[in-house]
Amino acid sequence: MMMDLSVARRLAPEWLDVIQSRARVLRHIRFLQPIGRRALALEMGITERILRGEVDFLKQQGLITAQAAGMSLTDEGYALLDEVEPVVAVIEGRAHLSQSVSRLLGIPEVLVVSGDSDEDPRVKDALGYEAAVYLRSVLRPNDVLAVTGGTTLAAMASQMPDKGEPMPIRVVPARGGLGETVSAQANTIASDLAVRLGGTSIMLHVPDRLSEVTLARLMEEPMVRERLAEVRQATVIVHGIGGAMKMARRRQLDEAEIAQLERSGAVAEAFGYYFDSVGRTVFTMSTVGLRQDDLRKMRLVIGVAGGYTKAKAIAAAAKAYRMDVLVTDEGAARALLDARSSAPDTPDAASDIAEEESETRADDNRHSRRKV
Repeated sequence: MMMDLSVARRLAPEWLDVIQSRARVLRHIRFLQPIGRRALALEMGITERILRGEVDFLKQQGLITAQAAGMSLTDEGYALLDEVEPVVAVIEGRAHLSQSVSRLLGIPEVLVVSGDSDEDPRVKDALGYEAAVYLRSVLRPNDVLAVTGGTTLAAMASQMPDKGEPMPIRVVPARGGLGETVSAQANTIASDLAVRLGGTSIMLHVPDRLSEVTLARLMEEPMVRERLAEVRQATVIVHGIGGAMKMARRRQLDEAEIAQLERSGAVAEAFGYYFDSVGRTVFTMSTVGLRQDDLRKMRLVIGVAGGYTKAKAIAAAAKAYRMDVLVTDEGAARALLDARSSAPDTPDAASDIAEEESETRADDNRHSRRKV
């Protein structure tokens, strides 16, 4: 594929430009539909005259339809966009970014979507869609899928294609509710995903933050123990990764705990665990839900996070526990690689050793994934 595109770029670079341009139009319509031509031109930052030609072609090909409410993708448009995305990823350099981040972090599979979700909130929808399509492709009958909360996972649930045969799976929240909007809570996300996938779900009706005394009492309740046992049967998990300080405030840690996180150099949070830059656990919340040890027995661990400000958190999480797949965006991917290139120079031998260790870690993860 790389060689074919290289030859095509030399012989007919305009051909690749057209593919990239039309895929971009389809991508915008997918996330904004139904949308009028003028509004779409403004969103894409191009003139309506230029957009008119692309839209007319796409309508002739049966890829989009235009109604009074605006333009939308047809089923054929959805299918073609999914097929062309890998080619566009190579054209735009995202395929190379994926490989570089995979080697850097030791994560076997990395998917990079276009844009930076810190700069464009709609990129979060693209992250959600990429994660949703990938997840649907790897789920097996009778899987137990665990999901965490957060806006990125909520985007994954809303973008999950609800077409195809119902999947006999169970979707469970990875932990109790978080004190934020209902749509971003793990319980809601689990329920939404189950509906779209054709499976079933359960609820974990406990607060996200508990005192040690309250946690001990809750664990004596038969219903809580029963629900927790179901959660810990998870075979696949999709989780978000957050910056430590931002998540500490969202989870309403007190000032003493936040000061402790700052002193310990915490940069990342996942599952209620806080990690420093080398992946050491520096703080753990008292919660009802999955524990870090539970990840080891799962078949697949998928992380979803984007935005250049998440780069340090993603790197720390990759060191803290096994991650089989990372879905991220260009902003985070480039920030990760920039951080590596701006690190102090090391002798060639040391660089070779570091790269070898990263590749070994990726190989170990692949082996673990096959073994499970």
